Amino acid sequence: MIKTFPLNKKPLKIKRALISVYDKTGIVELAKSLVNFNIEIISTGGTGKILRESGVPVTNVSEYTGFPEIMDGRVKTINPLIEGGILGFRDVHLEEAKKHKIKWIDLVICNLYPFSETIARKNCEISLALENIDIGGPTMIRSAAKNIGWVCVVVNPNDYKKIGEELSETKTIPFKLRRNLSTKAFGHTAQYDAIIHNYLKKEKFPDKISLSFDKHSVMRYGENPTQEAAAYQAPNNKGNNILTAKMHQGKPLSYNNIMDADAALNCIKEFNSTACVVVKHANPCGVSIGGHDIVKVFKQAFNADKLSAFGGVIALNKTCNKQIADEISKVFVELVVAPGFDSDALELLEKKKNLRVLSTGKILKREDATELRNINGGILIQDANLSSLSKNDLKLVTDRKVDAEDISTMLFGWKVLKHIKSNAILTVKNKSTVGVGAGQVSRVDAVDIAIKKSGINIKGSILCSDAFFPFRDSIDKISGKGIKAIVQPGGSIRDEEVIEACNEHNIAMVFTGKRCFKH
Repeated sequence: MIKTFPLNKKPLKIKRALISVYDKTGIVELAKSLVNFNIEIISTGGTGKILRESGVPVTNVSEYTGFPEIMDGRVKTINPLIEGGILGFRDVHLEEAKKHKIKWIDLVICNLYPFSETIARKNCEISLALENIDIGGPTMIRSAAKNIGWVCVVVNPNDYKKIGEELSETKTIPFKLRRNLSTKAFGHTAQYDAIIHNYLKKEKFPDKISLSFDKHSVMRYGENPTQEAAAYQAPNNKGNNILTAKMHQGKPLSYNNIMDADAALNCIKEFNSTACVVVKHANPCGVSIGGHDIVKVFKQAFNADKLSAFGGVIALNKTCNKQIADEISKVFVELVVAPGFDSDALELLEKKKNLRVLSTGKILKREDATELRNINGGILIQDANLSSLSKNDLKLVTDRKVDAEDISTMLFGWKVLKHIKSNAILTVKNKSTVGVGAGQVSRVDAVDIAIKKSGINIKGSILCSDAFFPFRDSIDKISGKGIKAIVQPGGSIRDEEVIEACNEHNIAMVFTGKRCFKH
């Protein structure tokens, strides 16, 4: 059995500190304050050099241990004098420490080289990655974090101020703070190991997965005021996304703001040409693409469903100019996101104080990624739906033909359809959405909503379905509405019945062979 000892929860007097940090932010100032409290400092090579050059008296680890750094610096701090000084119980192991000339180390200040920066380098070989895995640092951090009765550990420069304040006020570190900092320390090493694990694993879905994220912001509440919420971002996140976007004005982003803005960005990344996406409750309610006239494209997207667009999110893939800003200022929306904003556009939008305005930089195509979803007791993981559709994927199955313009409109509609919650029905015309039927438990219901949303603009439109029609009832329902063609995956046991219905009503139908559910 493992022997246990009473946990020391008394305030801790600091006599000796070990400092070894990659992130040097604030370390000189902290070290100087420690010296003022008559605290001895032990340090490793690079950190020690900076401290000495700043006038801080430092004992090098090698001087203390009497053992040099060896094997090209691979072995520095893994030594009984270091680990014993950190791990020992002052009230239990005192005689043993004296026998082996071990001095107690009461404060460990250490953070690790961000492994993510190494593997982000162009053409990073596995040999380089392995050489940048720290061994001694995590060992010291974990040792100190374990022995919180007698040691305080600090891994984040943001916590240096707390250490200084406690030493100034009480000349000690309270147990509550030691425990809090220990939690952060284990989180620091856990994230470090997770990044390494994710880099080294080759399987898409390994036996074990490691998730590691950094807190981005705490929100007033989640989807509802009764739910607490926070946003976290992936380590070394440098992509153009909502969490890295520059916020020019408006209230802090809410949980729902981020969800909707992310949905809008994901949709607009489907298009190379000038585009505008309007999102409401994570569903596109208006999408349009066109030439160089971004103002025209915006108006088409917004007017596709003005009722739903009220209080929504607008995403542009071109710079927002004064003309667009003027149009936006006439309507009520929660948020506008674009690659950038002209100065006069920002000046105009400033008049709408509550409008959130974000710039992402150049909007690039969606990258290969995995999607995570919580379920009770675990998570689901899948590839992001990056599947594309070309005219070669389309199979005409009806008597009525489709022309090149129809095909182009179908391909546009399919890109939008991928981002609408199932069951999803979409009508499109002239490279703009007309009506969206989203998130219904019945495909017939989705058809009903799409027809209603389309209004008089339904004539000459093309209907897109994210999955096959199980019966002909939806086809019969759209008969006489002016829909000229349907694009759908096909694959139902009643495909022939559905095709027959299209032929009866003189509606063209094309099969994609691909489903695009979004639950």
